[in-house]
Order: sequence, then structure tokens, then C-alpha cells
Amino acid sequence: RNTILYNLIFIIVGTVTGVATGIMLSELRHRAETKFFQTVLLLPYLLSWVICAYIGYAFLSRETGLLNGILSSLGFAKIDWYNDAGKWPYILLFVNVWKGIGYSSIIYMSSIIGIDRSLYEAAMVDGATKWQQIRFITLPLLKSTMIMLIIMSVGRMFYSDFGLFYQIHMNSGALYSTTQTIDTYVYRMGLQEGKFELATAVGLFKSVINFALVVIANKTAR
Repeated sequence: RNTILYNLIFIIVGTVTGVATGIMLSELRHRAETKFFQTVLLLPYLLSWVICAYIGYAFLSRETGLLNGILSSLGFAKIDWYNDAGKWPYILLFVNVWKGIGYSSIIYMSSIIGIDRSLYEAAMVDGATKWQQIRFITLPLLKSTMIMLIIMSVGRMFYSDFGLFYQIHMNSGALYSTTQTIDTYVYRMGLQEGKFELATAVGLFKSVINFALVVIANKTAR
């Protein structure tokens, strides 16, 4: 359940935020601005999950975390983030988007830059607004790129980013109900509990299902 639902929401939100950010980056007219925002957005993608986990801890720690410090200064009770499973689906979604938006937006921006500018010029002559240009020119011509990335994501539907689901929440046992995925389950069964035959079976099952999903997604896109 966790593996499939997380991946579904990651695909939907990641595609929307990636396309939107790519369009905004393509609208920048100064090279220095473009380079600055590209660097800022891509930096999280280049950080290891260990560093990201400790950045998250700096915000979420019960005693020294920035968020709890703000809550205390406003007179609210501190939140024990690492023992509150209900909040972690939103935290994991935010971290996933924060880390991946730079990479996906650059791919979409590269596709947008390759669109013939005469199409936009003709639309402007016809009185099209910026939103109409995006709706009737940019998005339709981004369709092939979006389909390719979605197929790749669907093909990994039963995979999960191990760093995101194991390290970000500091492997807190209280959060397993909302952070346990197939990959973390295989790791815990195989390396922590020594059930190698079960871990191998689950890994094989995952690979077979992923292959089937790639075939189905590709045929659907065609």
C-alpha cells in the first residue's frame, strides 16, 4: 500500500511541479537569473540522503529543531515529529519534491527551449495571453517528454527511494506504519532479521511486477 500510493502521488505531484517550474525557468530572460535558479533548485538533488536527513533533523528535532523553536516562541506545544506517523506522508512528499524538482524542471525546460519560437510569436500576434500560449503550445509539445518520464516512473512503481524511506525519518520504529515500503521491508527482513529467502522472493516479485508495468505503460502511451 505505502509503496504504490507514495509512488502514485510522487508521479502526479512531481510531474505538475516539474512542468510548472520548467515553464517558469524558461520565462527568465537574463542568463544570470537562469543560472542562479537552476543551481538553487538542482543543489538538493546533488546532496546525499544522509545530509538531507540531518537537515531534516535540524528542522524537526523535538528539543533543538527550528520548527519546534518557532512553535514554542508562539506559545504552542512542541510536536514530536519522529513519533507522529500521521504527519510523515506530507513530510516525505515535500522532501521528495524538494530534492527532485531541480532535475525534472531542467529536463522540461530543455524541451521548452527546443520549441520553435515562431509559434509563440504567431500566437502573440493573434492576441493569445501567456496562459493560452502555455495551454495550447507549450503543454501539447511537452507531451512526449512527459510520457517518457511517466513511463520510466511507472516502471519503478514497486521501487522506493531507500534513502527517503529509511534515512529521512532516522529509521524511527514508531513511523513504520507510514514509512515502510517494499525496499525497506526487504532490507530489514534480509540484513536485520536474516530471512534471506523471504527477502529474495519479495525482490523477485517486485522485478516481475515492474517489468509488467513498463510494458503496460508503454502500450498505453502508444
